[in-house]
Amino acid sequence: MATSTAAGPAQAYTYPRPSGLAGGLLGLSTSGGLTTTGPKEHPHFFSGLLTQAAPAAAALLAVADVARTRYHQPRPASSRDPVVTCNGDRLRLESFSACCGVYARLDVLQPALDGEVHERGTTNVDVNGPLREALARVGGSDPLHLAVGAEELAVTTLDGAVVEKKVPLPERWLRGFAEVQVITSGFDPRAELVAAEAVRFLRGLPAARSRGVLWVVPAGRGLRITSRPVPGAVCLPGPDRLRTMLPLLRFARALRAYGPIVTPGSGPAASVWELELPGMRYVLALSPEPHRGFSGEGAVLDALATDEAADDAELLGALLSFEPRVEPDLLAERAGLDLVRTRAGLTQLGTAGRVGYDTAEAGFFHRELPYDAERVLAMNPRLRNARALVDGGHVTFSAPDMASVDAGGTPRQVRFTGDGASCTCPWWTEYRGGRGPCKHVIAARLVRDAAEETAR
Repeated sequence: MATSTAAGPAQAYTYPRPSGLAGGLLGLSTSGGLTTTGPKEHPHFFSGLLTQAAPAAAALLAVADVARTRYHQPRPASSRDPVVTCNGDRLRLESFSACCGVYARLDVLQPALDGEVHERGTTNVDVNGPLREALARVGGSDPLHLAVGAEELAVTTLDGAVVEKKVPLPERWLRGFAEVQVITSGFDPRAELVAAEAVRFLRGLPAARSRGVLWVVPAGRGLRITSRPVPGAVCLPGPDRLRTMLPLLRFARALRAYGPIVTPGSGPAASVWELELPGMRYVLALSPEPHRGFSGEGAVLDALATDEAADDAELLGALLSFEPRVEPDLLAERAGLDLVRTRAGLTQLGTAGRVGYDTAEAGFFHRELPYDAERVLAMNPRLRNARALVDGGHVTFSAPDMASVDAGGTPRQVRFTGDGASCTCPWWTEYRGGRGPCKHVIAARLVRDAAEETAR
């Protein structure tokens, strides 16, 4: 759960015992979380076998390593415990880097699990130093017993001591988690490499941190690195940020890259890299540049500024039950909404951490992160400032598609077009909408939407 201290917000984890690996049993201790039957202090999700022990152990270690790494301007960072979601037929473990520029997820799919699902839901799992060391030693092909939130399976070799952790919970980290699923939901598959080519590509990446933004394009059976965006290319900003994949290469079956549409004039873009493992997927999402965290991208602002989507999201959220894949058509029918409003509502749920996005399956999945949409809204200064402009009466329309927003005595002109909006402010001039709308566009949109709602 989140708490506040004199130093600012913090995430408090309380575990009934440390996680550990002993006697062929991997016991992952859980903290407070939400399940299909309500909040639980220490939910018990799964007990059974990991049929692919070595790759699962190595990938879990990789997810935990991302959480303790600051890729931009490296320095010691507080480590936040990974989030685990049991969706019934799979386990998903997620983490975010301390610099907010790398998102990691391990999907342990049904072929790699053989056991009993006790509950579906989301919580944090304890990953401590001794567990890291034990995971690094797992090898061979023998299956591994796994208990996620062991209530019945006692790990007798552990000391049984209650574990309490309190780590900083930066607002940038929360905003980053909200942004990444909204951004990646617009991605399509761009490249796929078989195991041998994947190993060759990843091992051939520059070892040192690259200052410039690189791009990769399909070339024969592999990928070619270039310094310029071309159609079909995928952005590779900071190739060193893929290095957590290197220990997993001995298990790799394929590598896939996802990204937005790229043209010769495109600027840096986020990308998703997915390493297929036996019965599992290890996924990394990279922010557009190493010094840019996902927290500043602004992709969630349109969703947060829409009152209708907020109302729809509340209805849709009540219909979710930790499904591994949320089907918008089915959800729309159950909610009595059209597909457009359902997709907007899902985006709004993404801003609250209530759904994630799986590029491999091109669909959302239900999970519950330990924060709410109101907190994300409060943490977005552009949205706060836009609402202040509206409340202060600083937005006037001279035509249905033209508004003047007076911010501090300098009127900015906002023009709405069929595919978006533009503004005369320095923010829009610099980023051209590439980092979300400016406060003037948001303010004008709020006023326009309110007028349209009144006219109905």
